[in-house]
Amino acid sequence: MNLGTYYPVLLFLLVGGGLGVALIGVGKFLGPNNPDSEKLSPYECGFEAFEDARMKFDVRYYLIAILFILFDLETAFLFPWGASLRDIGWTGFLSMMGFLLELLVGFVFLWKRGALDWE
Repeated sequence: MNLGTYYPVLLFLLVGGGLGVALIGVGKFLGPNNPDSEKLSPYECGFEAFEDARMKFDVRYYLIAILFILFDLETAFLFPWGASLRDIGWTGFLSMMGFLLELLVGFVFLWKRGALDWE
């Protein structure tokens, strides 16, 4: 194996990293830097925190987030399926209908169990 074939990759990494560091450095030195007390405060909402930063979050928040990611990823399968529907024929169509039925059953199950309710 000849290591000379990897020189373009090494050159690409060096030039890309050097350019990134150089541009950040130029922005740091030439950009305006006049922070005030509001910019230096750790909270963007405009007032100081009134509770402990380590307070417990409701489990429903995480449940809704996980369900969103789950259903979002499942619906992402619809785009390549729709693009290749003519090539995959009836077998692909029926397979996707089974997938969508499973998705619908899961959604109805979660809805009936109250997993999507936010009180």
